[in-house]
Amino acid sequence: MPDIKGFHHVSLSVTDLDRSAAWYGDVLGFEPVTTVEGEGFRRTRLRASASGLTLTLTQHHAGGSERFDERRTGLDHMALVVDSDDVQEWKERFEKLAVDHSEVKTTPAGGTVITLRDPDNIQLEVFATPPG
Repeated sequence: MPDIKGFHHVSLSVTDLDRSAAWYGDVLGFEPVTTVEGEGFRRTRLRASASGLTLTLTQHHAGGSERFDERRTGLDHMALVVDSDDVQEWKERFEKLAVDHSEVKTTPAGGTVITLRDPDNIQLEVFATPPG
């Protein structure tokens, strides 16, 4: 069987593309790369400069206005890997920007995680695996 090498990008549907692109830039440091308009949608690609992770945000013209709910079939949450030494800095950043977030929690495997939500209520985590 051929190997899967990793994710190329993650794409999220949002209700307000401009608001979400600004939030992901301001809060998580993603930088806009390109915006395209297609038949029935508008999409912005953002990139995390240090890792190269590409996040695509898409607003569908016929999309609904309901908020995200991880209990529906589909995405549950998205976890972004960070260095364990940086978790506290992320917490301080979220506090400075008045972004609602959890406390730093320890995972059963010994990692650390902070949970937060984007403007559409999509659950995100900054997640550090245990040292070693």
